[in-house]
Amino acid sequence: MDRTAIVLIEMLSSISTLVIIAIGLAIIFGMMRVINIAHGEFIMLGGYIGVIATQRWGVNFWISILVIAPLVVGLFGVLVERLVIRRLYGRMVDTLLATWGLSLAMIGGVTMIFGNTIEGVSAPFGGVRIGAFSVSGYRLFLILVAVALLLGVLAVLRYTKAGLIARGAMQNPRMAAALGIDPDRVYMATFGVGAALSGLAGGLLAPLTGVIPTMGAAFIAQAFITVIGGGAAIVTGTGLAATLFGSVAKLVEFVSTPVIGDAALLFVALFVLRLLPQGITGRFFRRAS
Repeated sequence: MDRTAIVLIEMLSSISTLVIIAIGLAIIFGMMRVINIAHGEFIMLGGYIGVIATQRWGVNFWISILVIAPLVVGLFGVLVERLVIRRLYGRMVDTLLATWGLSLAMIGGVTMIFGNTIEGVSAPFGGVRIGAFSVSGYRLFLILVAVALLLGVLAVLRYTKAGLIARGAMQNPRMAAALGIDPDRVYMATFGVGAALSGLAGGLLAPLTGVIPTMGAAFIAQAFITVIGGGAAIVTGTGLAATLFGSVAKLVEFVSTPVIGDAALLFVALFVLRLLPQGITGRFFRRAS
């Protein structure tokens, strides 16, 4: 019984990690159709900001990862959208190349400033005993955070004026402009929100993974696989894809190694996309939530 509970918690932890790293990309790619190759570096930047604010500036840990990290990365995302992305809408290949260059520049800049050593901060809560086993209390917290993120984004997109405006402007910018809505500002705000969620992911994961300039490479592939595998529905698709891929990866990891678990995640993702080219929700949802 104890072992079953541990396996279940580890599966939920794997699912929550995929949700946390993918939800920002789901908004940017799912709503704006922008391929942001620098998504992993946005996560890295959020991790660095959370760790540096806590360790060097003496800011409270929770304020650092829940407020400062997403706020700074969100503002950086707005700057990137204004200077780079706004000129490339509708040109996916150009956007891919531009954000790839941005990711390389961010890695180089962070390496020059902080060096190529791992920075970190200790995770709060300690361990939680489950029979003869112990699990990290912080991982349990991240499971709750992942659920809150999915429900929060879903509520904003479906039930708030801002969410309706964003969805409408993305689907028909000319009609939105005719109704007095500035699509450029909606694009800017949407990209900023997606970047802020990426920064939040970096801050939340920093106590578990540590931060290093090249850490984004560990997240970008999993984030894209989750978003594309989920399909058209941003929240529902991301949640379903994360559940499927995270569960498979963790179960395979339990009977083999983490490397084989990651390979199994990729194999299942390829199988899903072969079977459902438009993603898990592609047949049931046209857009948005």
